[in-house]
Amino acid sequence: MLVVANWKAYVEDSDKAKELFALAKRLASRVGVTIILAPSAPQIGLLLSSINRSKVRIAAQDVSETTGGAHTGEVSAQILADFGVSHVIVGHSERRARGETDAVILEKAKHALAHDISPILCVGERERDHEGTYLTVIRSQIAAVFESLSQKERMQVVIAYEPVWAIGKTALESITPHDLTEMVLYIRKVLGDFLPHKAPARAAILYGGSVEPGNVRDLAASSGIDGFLVGHASVEAEMFAGLIKALA
Repeated sequence: MLVVANWKAYVEDSDKAKELFALAKRLASRVGVTIILAPSAPQIGLLLSSINRSKVRIAAQDVSETTGGAHTGEVSAQILADFGVSHVIVGHSERRARGETDAVILEKAKHALAHDISPILCVGERERDHEGTYLTVIRSQIAAVFESLSQKERMQVVIAYEPVWAIGKTALESITPHDLTEMVLYIRKVLGDFLPHKAPARAAILYGGSVEPGNVRDLAASSGIDGFLVGHASVEAEMFAGLIKALA
């Protein structure tokens, strides 16, 4: 089971970053869950400098769609690779809400892959309808990236399904295990258009959207999900520890 902790901009001081990192290292050494922390860009070097032999990996929350050069404020894939970042989140709903297009997300994924960084591609509908139109949104977001990648590159991409309507809700208002099971099956069916033979069954699919200790076990139990993309719950020490232990 894989858990990606997206700290977003919640962690604003280095002491808390170090405390959460220490917690993640303790949890990773005791339970059979792979933990990937996604701190803000300036904190990446801080954490990687003390990672030692820890099982915890570090991801970036974003990456530039450009290479190095005259691009003020951008963080290129080469910089992230040099630090030792293993994954990067691309296409997060919060970035899409700011106007990030499928074309930009594709460029970010390609730059990451060129430097052996695995993209965590976020896909998800804003709302559900009875006609199933939302399914075409998911297919379109996946196809926009996968159509331009090689087979080898496609196998390196992690899919994170994060329905926008479920974000910020309580566990009871979030997705049901039954609905998540259906969505995981649908995503694997879509991946079948881009991956050979049995490869879609091996592709990593995560879920994000109001994941808490109280619902994570039920969501993981029979849905076929490979892990979770966790937001606010990942920066509350007690809640994050409870979540990880629930999956152990």
